[in-house]
Amino acid sequence: MFILESGPLRRPMDHRGLRALLIVQGFITAGAGLVLVIAPSLIPSVVGIYLPPSAYLLAYLLAGAEFGFSVLSFGGSGLTDVRALRLVVWSCIVFHTSSGVLELYAYDRGASAAVLGNVLARAIIVGLLAYLARN
Repeated sequence: MFILESGPLRRPMDHRGLRALLIVQGFITAGAGLVLVIAPSLIPSVVGIYLPPSAYLLAYLLAGAEFGFSVLSFGGSGLTDVRALRLVVWSCIVFHTSSGVLELYAYDRGASAAVLGNVLARAIIVGLLAYLARN
């Protein structure tokens, strides 16, 4: 799908790569949300965090955010307005960047080194989003 670039020439821009990335991100975040609802302690246990049943609310709140970003990603993949698509991309970039920084903070405070894999994945996603959304 082509969308028009802002500016005097208004030439068509092809964002197929960005749209594909948003769809992949939509499936990944929806999957993470489902896992957090069905098995709330599974994802935290991967990085060495024990989540007792009394703390499952934290996983459920995170699942809600994951579902929201899934909808944002799927919805953004079909946008034709450049400004709206940029807003979706920047929302995802801020989400992944801030989450990555907070994961580094958690690592500094004693979280397992396994969390660094997630930080790397987020850095790659942010790089891809920025690269594919460029003019």
